[in-house]
Amino acid sequence: MRSENPEPDTKFHAPMIVVSGPAGVGKTTVVERLLAKTRFPLRRAITATTRSKRPGEVDEFSYHFWTVDQFRRAIDDGKMLEWEVVHGKDYYGTPRDEVDGYLAKGVGVILVIDVKGAATIRKLYPKDHLSVFIDAPFEELEARLRSRAAESDERIQERLKSAREEIARAGEFDYTIVNRELDRAVVELEQLVETRFSIP
Repeated sequence: MRSENPEPDTKFHAPMIVVSGPAGVGKTTVVERLLAKTRFPLRRAITATTRSKRPGEVDEFSYHFWTVDQFRRAIDDGKMLEWEVVHGKDYYGTPRDEVDGYLAKGVGVILVIDVKGAATIRKLYPKDHLSVFIDAPFEELEARLRSRAAESDERIQERLKSAREEIARAGEFDYTIVNRELDRAVVELEQLVETRFSIP
């Protein structure tokens, strides 16, 4: 996995790629696999959240793990590109400094965000982005969510309800990739992303 940002190549137009999908669909895994193999200057914007860190997650790589006070201060200071309160509890959002500065330097940025955040990005960048919805059979989503030992049954039910609502909005995206087989999903996303790196 790439933890460092690739060097920009100014001969390319750097795109913004928005990747969304329900919890448990594997969207972050698909994106990280893509970043590990792409030949283009590309990075994942690190999302900020107030939720607790899960086993194996690394601060400043998996997420920016912030306190509620830190997150609210960033909102008040205009430092958030988009943000939402998820399940009435946890803040999630994209800091502006994770996106705009990199695009200006010729580095493409992938945002792994929920469908509400994606809708906000479409309004902010109406022409200069590609949006992709990652989907999977619903029974697989439920199995993946239940395999997360840190999640209570109540929280799993909340996530499944949200998943149904998000899947219903898949038509808002430019493309849909069904993640039945990980390697194939990575290839499909790679093909879509590479079409967006254009030579001026």
